[in-house]
Amino acid sequence: MGNGGQGLDFEEKLRAIVSDIHSNLEALSVVLADIRSRGVTDILCLGDVVGYGPEPKECIDIVSKLGPCILGNHDEATLFETEADYFNYRARAAIEWTREQLEDVRDSERNGPRWAFLGELERTKSENGVLFVHGSPRNPVKEYIFPEDVIYNPEKMASIFSRFEGTCFIGHTHIPGVFTEDQMYYSPQDIESSYSITSKKAIVNVGSVGQPRDGIADASYALFDGKQVTFCRVPYDYRKTMRKIYNIPALDKDLADRLAEGR
Repeated sequence: MGNGGQGLDFEEKLRAIVSDIHSNLEALSVVLADIRSRGVTDILCLGDVVGYGPEPKECIDIVSKLGPCILGNHDEATLFETEADYFNYRARAAIEWTREQLEDVRDSERNGPRWAFLGELERTKSENGVLFVHGSPRNPVKEYIFPEDVIYNPEKMASIFSRFEGTCFIGHTHIPGVFTEDQMYYSPQDIESSYSITSKKAIVNVGSVGQPRDGIADASYALFDGKQVTFCRVPYDYRKTMRKIYNIPALDKDLADRLAEGR
């Protein structure tokens, strides 16, 4: 399963970087199986463990045991109700339902550690000259960096690149790819799913595990060894996730339908 990394010789310890799981247990499970099949044990999550999907508690339980995790905007909105005010109605309803699951007194013993996990998430993480955030170096939790920004918002991109050195990993838009400081964007298809880190600054979006939005339904994540980024896609049973969403009245059916289309 997955095709990233084939034929590459990684000399250093590999790290898997995942993001935007969005309470999609099926996608998370197959991605972790794919990561472990490669012998990778170092995993970092860029946030949005919850939101949109049908199994927030199960996903929190798994991610909380993986390794470092960054705060995403849906995680933040679950913690602080007013942070959901700027969400669209589908996303806001999903957050309200997620909060209800975590406030269920019948599961209070296990929900306590779940709240604690969300409440302790870092906004940023820096390691060996690499910055990890959910959104952007300029606004770690909320700011989106879209592929079209390199064309239509060059001042925005210049400002963002001025906020960090080296390489920055992000999620948030659910669209995998690489942004370079010379105002270029490369999709994984453009670079055959592999990008070599150079002395130039780069922003790497690892895509989404639980709700890809690049027209491909397969779950997305990335591998990184300090020198090379490899984008990986893993098929999963999105129809199973769709059925679970359909069976929860509080979750909009479009949150299920979009999984089949990768949008």
